[in-house]
Amino acid sequence: MTEYFKIGKLAASTGLKGELVLQHNLGKKTSFKGLDAIFLEDKKNSFLPYFLQSAKIRSEHETVIKLEGIDIVEAARKLTPKEVWITEEHFKKFAAKSSPISLLGFTMVNEGEAIGVIEEVIEQPHQVLCTIQYKGKEALVPIHEYSLEKIDAKNRKVFVVLPEGLLDIYG
Repeated sequence: MTEYFKIGKLAASTGLKGELVLQHNLGKKTSFKGLDAIFLEDKKNSFLPYFLQSAKIRSEHETVIKLEGIDIVEAARKLTPKEVWITEEHFKKFAAKSSPISLLGFTMVNEGEAIGVIEEVIEQPHQVLCTIQYKGKEALVPIHEYSLEKIDAKNRKVFVVLPEGLLDIYG
């Protein structure tokens, strides 16, 4: 089964020909060279492909994209503000290794115990929030200078020391 990673969202339409502003958290400028399609979630875990016609870098976090079949502003507006997903293979190619989003799929370990796999990364000014499934519930775990112990990229693990009682609210 294909694994998909959320990289950002279609923030706005731009221009008159149906171009869209893709805001992403990949940690570097990208024109998505070699990417055939992005995916939008139709229903939970059901993704529809949208094929890229062109892409132009706007800034470190924004790329203006043109999708096949989206030729007018009204059609583009219907796709905003949808979240954008790409396949695992492309995610590994486009995400900066130093970017927090590159932690997707890593196992989070607290005091020697694996507590869940990172499913989503939410960047905030002073910390990064990671979404994991903990004891069958979605849990938000903050990562910042005091809670992050180390990142083992080779074994795809993030070691944290969480405040006492943080996970109890999810257990």
